[in-house]
Amino acid sequence: MSTPNGFLQHSGTCVTQSTEGGAVQDLHAKKAGKAAKKEASGNGVLTFEDPPSVGTSLNETLKLLPNELKANMKIKLVTPRPPRKPQLERAASLDEKSWRRWRRLRTSQESLTDPNETSSSNGSLQEASLSPPIRGRASPCQQCCQQNSSHSSPDASEAGSMGKSRGGTSDLGKRASEISSAFGGLLRGKAFAGGKPRLAQIMPARPLPPMELNVASHTLRTANRIDSDCVDYRHYSQHKLGRVSGSLSDTRLHGNGMVYDNSSTDSMKSTFSLLTPIRSKDVRSRSYLEGSLLASGALLGAEELSRYFPDRNIGIFVATWNMQGQKVCALNLDDFLLPTDPDYAQDMYVIGVQEGCPDRREWEIRLQETLGPHYVMLYSAAHGVLYMSVFIRRDLIWFCSEVEYATVTTRIVSQIKTKGALGICFTFFGTSFLFITSHFTSGDSKVNERKLDYNKTIQALTLPKNVPDTNPYRSSSSDVTTRFDEVFWFGDFNFRLNKDRETVDSILNQNPEADVSKLLVYDQLTSEMSRGSIFKGFQEADIHFRPSYKFDIGKDSYDTTSKQRTPSYTDRVVYRSRYRDDIHAVKYSSCPVIKTSDHRPVFALFRVKVRPGRDNIPLAAGQFDRELYLMGIKRRITRELQKRQEQKDQKSSSVCSVS
Repeated sequence: MSTPNGFLQHSGTCVTQSTEGGAVQDLHAKKAGKAAKKEASGNGVLTFEDPPSVGTSLNETLKLLPNELKANMKIKLVTPRPPRKPQLERAASLDEKSWRRWRRLRTSQESLTDPNETSSSNGSLQEASLSPPIRGRASPCQQCCQQNSSHSSPDASEAGSMGKSRGGTSDLGKRASEISSAFGGLLRGKAFAGGKPRLAQIMPARPLPPMELNVASHTLRTANRIDSDCVDYRHYSQHKLGRVSGSLSDTRLHGNGMVYDNSSTDSMKSTFSLLTPIRSKDVRSRSYLEGSLLASGALLGAEELSRYFPDRNIGIFVATWNMQGQKVCALNLDDFLLPTDPDYAQDMYVIGVQEGCPDRREWEIRLQETLGPHYVMLYSAAHGVLYMSVFIRRDLIWFCSEVEYATVTTRIVSQIKTKGALGICFTFFGTSFLFITSHFTSGDSKVNERKLDYNKTIQALTLPKNVPDTNPYRSSSSDVTTRFDEVFWFGDFNFRLNKDRETVDSILNQNPEADVSKLLVYDQLTSEMSRGSIFKGFQEADIHFRPSYKFDIGKDSYDTTSKQRTPSYTDRVVYRSRYRDDIHAVKYSSCPVIKTSDHRPVFALFRVKVRPGRDNIPLAAGQFDRELYLMGIKRRITRELQKRQEQKDQKSSSVCSVS
């Protein structure tokens, strides 16, 4: 019920109702200038009247309190303040209204059913009645509860007088719980319909245990390991930036004071991500332009090399194939370029072709289509019908120098350059590579002519041109292979087996499981390399495949024509390095599935060690054949759609017959 002077009366609880919009005012500020008057009414209702003057002392009010209640209370003087101006609030959404309705129901249930008096309302009331707030000013709820305790009803006085024999503290707590519940119901009533309710501060009964700053789980810390090159970033950011950069975490979370984990700021490079944050000081630095191997931020330096290749080894696929000038290329090159034995594709693919198909562009499109969008063609060159294509992973094109090439012709009489050599060279990080594909003179007995072709090639290939030699002190002007760190030479060398056809066939029939050690005893190239007359300093991996020449086209049988040519290992891959154990041969084999030529493709897989380099060399700057890339991807998608359509048509056209 309301009184004429603007007060609400409710079973021992008083609340002021403002005439300006119904907003609740601060009760301490309003009661400081008023005198409380106790009426001896029998219904236990407290009534307050306007004081005669604002400056009445608070001590006069304390005289009306019971002795026990005054002993358990500590009242803090509050300076009176003018009433607040009403503020407009936004309309509550449906979700907020439902949440408030649920909160009111939950609070009332806790107040009525909590036997241990541990609810939020009871706890705030008891805390406010026994001791002053720990921090900040008291909320209106706390002030009203304190005021109600000061102006207790006769029932409260009676309970206080009997508290000595019955445990007055417990009775006082129960009475306070009832007052809090009653006030909570009034707080949710019409008196606060136009204002925003302010709940009491919940103070813990005892100090909370300290929270560990690092709240991430062990799995998260393991998944977000920090790289060694970024360990100092947190220390740097705290001292230089003053806070964690907003690019690493949400600044709104930091602004709200939420706890954040060290793993989210220290782990700038996850083990599942390749990209790492770039610090401003690294971008500002220009020292790497001087050519320092260890300069921070160098494009070809040790830091970048270790990021992409922690073990500093790359995988290289080298292949050679004499296509016999066939106009039609093989439709499927997967078994050739992507053998199933290694689980992963290589970082670099170099394919050399002798007697290539007339449409060289079509051949390159087939290669791009097979390798897919993860690879781009860094460079390609041709010398007559000698083709060479270099494909590299698209992530690695920025670490290559300019690509250079040179050619050598060993047969001048022929109008079509079918015999000769083609060389391509470039530097990857700090390691220089030279790839040579050759087609030597054919004939069983022309070993000397083939050695002359080799000598002419190493002397006439004018490489490198603009890219500097990585180690000029170990180079020779008379041998191009000495001017590079890693050299791969592959092609149709045309070296034969010095044995008749019948003997070779008998050996092959006796060893169908590719035990060809007996055949290699008669191999011309093996014997010449052992003497040092050709491919000086080169090595060749162990051969465990059958001779790659000469087959009947489209069949697995060797030459059945009247010439009865002897099967031979004409197609080979050899390699050399300036440094010992830099090249490790992983696989050396042929591809018997492709039968469009009388030669079988031969390929080799290598693991090659790479060293950091200097940025003061001519860089390719991400150059690749973009047109070929788009054509290969388009062809790849088109073929896949055609394949699916054919499968769909085959299923729809199938006819079931009943016998």
